Amino acid sequence: MNTYNGMSATELSGAMWRKSSISNSQGACVELARLGSGEFAVRTIEGTSGRLGCLRRGDCDAVVLGQPQDLQAMQEGFRMLGISNDAVPELLYTVSAARRSWADAHKDAVTRYVRSLASAFKFIRNPANREHVIKTIVETTGFSAVIAGQTLDLYFQPERGVLPQHGEIDLKGLQQVIALLGEVGTLKPPLPAAERFVDLQYLRAATAA
Repeated sequence: MNTYNGMSATELSGAMWRKSSISNSQGACVELARLGSGEFAVRTIEGTSGRLGCLRRGDCDAVVLGQPQDLQAMQEGFRMLGISNDAVPELLYTVSAARRSWADAHKDAVTRYVRSLASAFKFIRNPANREHVIKTIVETTGFSAVIAGQTLDLYFQPERGVLPQHGEIDLKGLQQVIALLGEVGTLKPPLPAAERFVDLQYLRAATAA
């Protein structure tokens, strides 16, 4: 087979792809395939949507998916192998981060931002707002109302602690993230304490107002 820079990975039939150690913890997966004569092909699979596409094409045998892509995959006939919460019950999934110096110089803006997050979480968690939340998921993701409803059920029936109650930081969940980053070598020992990265003054100000 004649290979060239820029060719599609799907054209490399029979290539054995292996995940590279330069893949990162932010969802970017870099894979390599030996082509012979000392040459390698490189491809990247970024984010949940990219991994779902890899699964659909048959390039990946199994992938990690978030919502609502995992539920859509099951609807298409793929099998769920497990739920991350079952393997790691306490894990912090998403955070909003800023440099301390910037946040200190923009305290009012950060406080108002945290207050809006707290209001959003409260709205999402209120069963009376379920249909409004489903509509928003459909409009922002393009997935069906059925998939959107299943996403809410996965989060809240039973409660899995995926979303904060009112913008709080799960320190145990953050410490688990740090531990996992240590296991894969992204962070080197001694591993830092979760408290090093958390400043609750903005949450306290937001919820006190």
